[in-house]
Amino acid sequence: MGRRRAPELYRAPFPLYALQVDPSTGLLIAAGGGGAAKTGIKNGVHFLQLERINGRLSASLLHSHDTETRATMNLALAGDILAAGQDAHCQLLRFQAHQQKGNKAEKAGSKEQGPRQRKGAAPAEKKCGGGAETQHEGLELRVENLQAVQTDFSSDPLQKVVCFNHDNTLLATGGTDGYVRVWKVPSLEKVLEFKAHEGEIEDLALGPDGKLVTVGRDLKASVWQKNQLVTQLHWQENGPTFSSTPYRYQACSESGTFLGLGTVTGSVAIYIAFSLQCLYYVREAHGIVVTDVAFLPEKGRGPELLGSHETALFSVAVDSRCQLHLLPSRRSVPVWLLLLLCVGLIVVTILLLQSAFPGFL
Repeated sequence: MGRRRAPELYRAPFPLYALQVDPSTGLLIAAGGGGAAKTGIKNGVHFLQLERINGRLSASLLHSHDTETRATMNLALAGDILAAGQDAHCQLLRFQAHQQKGNKAEKAGSKEQGPRQRKGAAPAEKKCGGGAETQHEGLELRVENLQAVQTDFSSDPLQKVVCFNHDNTLLATGGTDGYVRVWKVPSLEKVLEFKAHEGEIEDLALGPDGKLVTVGRDLKASVWQKNQLVTQLHWQENGPTFSSTPYRYQACSESGTFLGLGTVTGSVAIYIAFSLQCLYYVREAHGIVVTDVAFLPEKGRGPELLGSHETALFSVAVDSRCQLHLLPSRRSVPVWLLLLLCVGLIVVTILLLQSAFPGFL
């Protein structure tokens, strides 16, 4: 039997580094590029329309937003606003999707390449999931650049992570200089700046109570209230000790039903979040480092696109591919049947006791 393979949902003309899914429109947003090097590899943010065609989930290119010489390395989504980490800067983008009317499309307010609207499957679009073409008119998308700001100031500056707070009024950035910076949205006025780690910040998350969690390459995971340290974990003190192997905290995330994992060897897995039971695993699905993963949201258009599956995970990698990982629905016994079995078991037990000990009742 051959190695298990995941379906290729989309292939971009550049390496892919970041991924987001918009629950309201069902758009899959993939970004990356070749950077400023003059290699001929472009940079862009691709907006893909997700659809179910002939019972299978497929994706087609709806809009390609050109980011010129800047490769997008990380993304965060807040409604119709994207925060894109590009080199040492954070660029805000606003996208607006609406049903296409007529044969003429308005010109987008940003430089772009590829098809910017979709009627069926245009020849330049990439399809999968059976390759069936749709006949109805699709979405039209407009993308515009908003504010941009430099967020990292090290000798080799790079923004490594960006995230919004719970009400999308603030965003936080972290990079190679070890500083956390918090900005108002959409003005990008800086409201907070402090040194969080010695070296690069790997990940961060903003909580609804105003607390901030950061993890860094210095082996520390920290919880902050504004710029005041609340508590801190250090791998050598709080984690298992392996003298010959360096370990560090890599990521922090919100709780949920499932945990999606991509590895440096290209493997992809889905676990139950609370028990870490592995439900899905494809070894070397990409064959090269997985740069980002994202679940299909359980709200908005998510359930419609998911069909009979329990969840869907998207993965992207430096190999320019976006893959689809579907978790089939697990069979479970209905609650009403469990209750009926319990009642039946009680009745049978009582009858057996009455038979063995006459006059028991």
